[in-house]
Amino acid sequence: MNTKRSLLYLLLSILTTGTYLLSGYTSGIAEDKGLKDYYKSYFPIGVAVKPSDLQGAEKALIIKQFASITAENAMKMGPIHPAEDRYFWNVADTIVKFGLDNHIKVRGHCLVWHTQTPRWLFKDQEGQTVSKTVLLDRIKSHINTVVSRYRGKIYAWDVVNEVIADDTSFYRKSPLYTITGEDFIEQAFRAAHKADPKAVLFYNDYNTENPAKREKIYQMLKKLLAKGVPIHGVGLQAHWSINNPSKDELEKSITMFSSLGLQIQFTELDISVYTGRQGGQMITGEKALSAAEFTPEMERLQLEQYKMIFDVFRKYKKQITGVTFWNLSDKYSWLDGRGRKNFPLLFDAKLEPKKAYYEVVKF
Repeated sequence: MNTKRSLLYLLLSILTTGTYLLSGYTSGIAEDKGLKDYYKSYFPIGVAVKPSDLQGAEKALIIKQFASITAENAMKMGPIHPAEDRYFWNVADTIVKFGLDNHIKVRGHCLVWHTQTPRWLFKDQEGQTVSKTVLLDRIKSHINTVVSRYRGKIYAWDVVNEVIADDTSFYRKSPLYTITGEDFIEQAFRAAHKADPKAVLFYNDYNTENPAKREKIYQMLKKLLAKGVPIHGVGLQAHWSINNPSKDELEKSITMFSSLGLQIQFTELDISVYTGRQGGQMITGEKALSAAEFTPEMERLQLEQYKMIFDVFRKYKKQITGVTFWNLSDKYSWLDGRGRKNFPLLFDAKLEPKKAYYEVVKF
C-alpha cells in the first residue's frame, strides 16, 4: 500500500510540476490577444500564407494573431505570369481579398527574382536570348500589370530580390544581370513606383547579417538612392537558426541600413532548430510529422534565440516597420527537407503556441 501511495504521490508531483512550469509561461497572457495586439504599438506582425491557410483552423489563427500577410509563392513571376500573354490571378486575388475582408495589411512578394522566373522572359520566338532592351521592356510591363492590378490594396512590395552575390563577386551572375547589367534593378523600382506611387518599395535579401554581403548591399542601395531611385526600405529576410545571427551583427545591420533613411522590415522570419544550411525539399505527410522530434534542447535554444531577436526588434522599433514570419506553423515549413523535419516557427504542428511564443509576447 505504501509503495502504491508513494508512486501516486510521485505521479501527482510530476504532473503538478509540469503544469506549474507551463503556467509560468502562460500566466498573464490574455486568451483573446494575439501577436498583432502585443506589438500594436511597435510594428505589424505578419505571416506568409498559401491558399490552404485561408480556411479552417489556420484561417482563425491568422485572423487572431497577425496584422499582415504575404503570399508565399502566388505573386512571384513564374506562378502569376507563366506565359508572356497570360497571367494567372486566381490565387493572388484570393489572398488579397482575404486581407481586405479581414482588415489585414497585404505585402507583395516579389516582382523581380532570379528564381521562380518563367523561361519565356529571357527567350525570343526562335529560342534565342533576348536583347537588353527587350528584357527591360518585359520586366517593366510585368511590374506595371501586377502592381497596377493591386494598386491601393497592397501597401508594400518586395520589388527586387536577392541580386547580391554570396561569393566575392558583387552582383549575382543571373540571366537578369548578364543580359542587362545592373540596370534592371533601377528600372524595376521606377516601374513599380510609377504603377503605384503610394506603395512602399523594398529591396529584399538574405544573409544581411554577414559583414561582407551586408556591405555590398549597403553600397548598392547608397548608389541607387543617390540617383533618386525610389527605394523606401530594405527587407532583411531573417532565415536564421539557433546560433545565427549574433545580437551584435543583427544590431549592426539595423543601424547600418536605417542610416540610409530606409525603413527596415524583417520579411521572412523563421529560426531553424539546426545549424548550417537550412533549405531543402519539402517533407510532407503524417508519417514524417509523427517521426519527427522537437527535443527539449531544440526548444531551449530556439526559445533563447527568439527572445534575443525580439528584444532587439523592440529596441529598434523606430526603425522597424514590419516583421513577417515565413509560414504559419511547424505543420508546414519550406525548411522541411533533406530527410528531416524542422520546427522553425512559434506555433507547433497542431497550431498551438510553443514556449517561444510566450517569450515573444511577455515583455
